[in-house]
Parts: sequence; structure tokens; C-alpha cells
Amino acid sequence: MTRPGTGAPGLTAAVRRTPAATSRRPPARRKRAKPDPVKAWVRRLARYRPNLQQDVRAGLSSFYGTPTWERRLDPTSELILTILTQNSADINAEKAFEALRRAYPGTGLVVEHHLGAGWGGEGLPPGAAPDWAAVEFAPIDELTDVIRPGGLANQKAPRLQSALRTIREARGDYSLEFLGELPATDARAWLTQIDGIGKKTASIVLLFCFGLPLMPVDRHVERVAKRIGLIPPKATADDAHELFLAMLEPDEMYEAHVNLIQHGRRICHARNPEHERCPVAARCRFVNPKAP
Repeated sequence: MTRPGTGAPGLTAAVRRTPAATSRRPPARRKRAKPDPVKAWVRRLARYRPNLQQDVRAGLSSFYGTPTWERRLDPTSELILTILTQNSADINAEKAFEALRRAYPGTGLVVEHHLGAGWGGEGLPPGAAPDWAAVEFAPIDELTDVIRPGGLANQKAPRLQSALRTIREARGDYSLEFLGELPATDARAWLTQIDGIGKKTASIVLLFCFGLPLMPVDRHVERVAKRIGLIPPKATADDAHELFLAMLEPDEMYEAHVNLIQHGRRICHARNPEHERCPVAARCRFVNPKAP
């Protein structure tokens, strides 16, 4: 006989368990993280086109040699010169930079030399950096006239002043030497905060001024790399910068950049590339879509 109010033996326990049991839900499935497209591409190359990067580097170095890194300009000068090259020929940018030196001469500064591999102009004659304060605070019409030989002066004059102003306000002067003490990608991130400075411009400054392991991707590098199949055909220029960082070792960046640029200028032209002279034709998917 059951006690009043207790019900049948075991029933109370069952009733007590029922709400808890019915409220339980199966654990939510965790969403799979999307694969990193950069890592996926590098794995794909390793699987289906083994040793491609090494063979391309070896082929180009056999033809163009192995360039030795040598500092050219101070980083602020390199930045301004690189801005002047945007959508302009390197030789015209040189004329504009020389005009800055004449119009706004720096005093007591180190005489610098701008020569070496990876540059499409004739190189600057020895000279000191311009007075950057004078450039920043020059009347905009005056500065535009000074750099007019470089092309697109109306767009570039305010861009130069904006970049110099950003550096001065952030650092208290115009020096970018501190970037050489930062990790490569941190230094690139700092520079790309400046309006009009993308990964290519930042990487040029950091590679050529400090030897930091970054791969500037200009139109020559991008064209050659896509033709060979080093990077996917639909990769953007920004994508290409990250792909090269994953594909190359730090000590390979400078050589790869310089030799890919030379190859694009001398043999792998945008029109009528000289396949018969190409040292990497055997592995180029532009020459042979089924190249290994």
C-alpha cells in the first residue's frame, strides 16, 4: 500500500525525470572552419607540381644570376620615389625625384646612391634626400609643377604631402628607420595605414631598404607568376603577396623578386614573349598547358 500523495512506486521518479529528459537537445554541430586558401594552394602545388618554386628560381638564376641585396635609399626617400612611380615609368619618376632634390634641397644629409637590380630606370645620381618638411608644407600648386615631369602630378602632389604629414604626426619627424626593427608583416601593416600605400609599395620600401622578407608583386611579377602557374590565374595582387610569403623562404624573397621582374621585362613580355629564350619554359603553363 502506498503512502498518500506518493503515487505508485517509481512513478514519482519517472515524472521528475521526464521534464529534464524532454528538454535535452543534441549538441549543436560545430561548423568546420573554412580552409585557408593560401595554405591550400601551397599544398596543391606541392602535390601536383612538386619542386616548381625551386625549379623556377634555379632557372631564372642560371640566366640572370643571383642578385646581392644592397641598400639603396633611406626608407622615406624610397617611399616617395615609389609613389612617384605609381602608374608612371620609372625613368620619369627619377626625373620627378631629382626635381624635388633641386627645389627642396636637404642640408647636412648623407649622400645616397640609387642603383642596383630590380629597378626599371637608369638610377638616380648620388645626392641627399630632399628637405621633407619643405615638401610637405610647399604650396600645392608649386609642388605640382615641381614633380610634373613624373606624370600624374595633380594626383601625386597631394598624395606625397599626405604621406609625409601622416609620418610626421605619427612619429614626430619624417624618418622611417624604425620600421627595420619590426617584424616584416608588422612593418608592412604600419606603412599600409598611409592613404595610397598598398602592399606593393610597402613591400618595395621594406625589401630594398632593410632586406625584410617580403615579396613586392608588380605587374611583371604577377604576369610571369600567373603564366608559369606559381599563383592561381584569378588571384588578386593582394592575394599574390600572401601566396609568395607562404611559398618562399625568407632568404629567397629578394632573389625571386628581382629575377621575376627582370624576366618580365626582358623575355616574358606582355605581348610576344620570347619562349625560345625562356629558361623556365619546360615548366611554364603558358608555353604548355600540361607542363609538369
